[in-house]
Amino acid sequence: MRSGPNSPRSLLPLLAAACGIATFSVMDALMKGASQVAGVYAAMVGRNLVGVVVAFAAWQVAFGGHWPTAKRLRLHAARAAIAGVMGFSFFWGLVRVPMAVGMGLSFVAPIIALFLSGLFLGEAVTRRALLASLLGLAGVVVIALEQASGKAGDDVLIGMGAILLSSVLYAINLVMQRHQAQLASPGEIAFFQNLFITLVLLPIGLFLPPVPPVGVWWQVAMAAVLSVSSLMLMAWGWARAPAHQLLPMEYSAFVWAALAGWLWFGESVGLLTLAGVGLIVGGCLYGSGGRADNCAEDPNEQRAL
Repeated sequence: MRSGPNSPRSLLPLLAAACGIATFSVMDALMKGASQVAGVYAAMVGRNLVGVVVAFAAWQVAFGGHWPTAKRLRLHAARAAIAGVMGFSFFWGLVRVPMAVGMGLSFVAPIIALFLSGLFLGEAVTRRALLASLLGLAGVVVIALEQASGKAGDDVLIGMGAILLSSVLYAINLVMQRHQAQLASPGEIAFFQNLFITLVLLPIGLFLPPVPPVGVWWQVAMAAVLSVSSLMLMAWGWARAPAHQLLPMEYSAFVWAALAGWLWFGESVGLLTLAGVGLIVGGCLYGSGGRADNCAEDPNEQRAL
């Protein structure tokens, strides 16, 4: 019996993606708290070291642990290199800006990916994509104006710049994600992403303290478990549903980020931030309209990094 488009079976990839997004958002909050105490570098190294162990166990037990081909290893390494820099710039910025603002700014990634699909996949950059980019840019400006008009100092504005840089890298990451999900199991993806990011980060330990203080290890460990869980959920969902169906689920991350920021850090969400996020989301949805196959692959895992 074939499952229809609205059958419970067909909704499973959407549910997996939604759960992955929620766990990523909680992980972001844990990493922000750990980074405020230990520094972004130490928090990321600790999270990925724990993540290697957790993901390896999941890969061996649940997915057979078959060693990947050289082609898949190269893809894992390339994506992890991008994800490592992306994650560092995102968390460095997130320490300096409210959770909701950081998440809202990260939503420009799908718009950037529309242009990257034209550059790397030979797809035409349409008028719709250009208008979508203008809407997204307007949203970023509105959010920046609210931050600049408040008590935000230069540190906050620099943090916003770091998150925008992370969004550019995230867009590249999105172009790679669906291809990776179709070649490898969720456990394999989670393990090798954590492993290769750790290998990228460890040499920097010669210059920065690599070990988080004892008091934040519980946050780091929980962030690692949530990161691995989210990576596997997202990989499973993205291997089974097209991008245009999963993309709108990404914007639920703003709700989780705003809630986590309010509960953990006492952060409020201003009206201009809501308006700016509305413009960015509107631009993403408008840009993906009528293009079922080219809307960039998922925005999230800003964060499994």
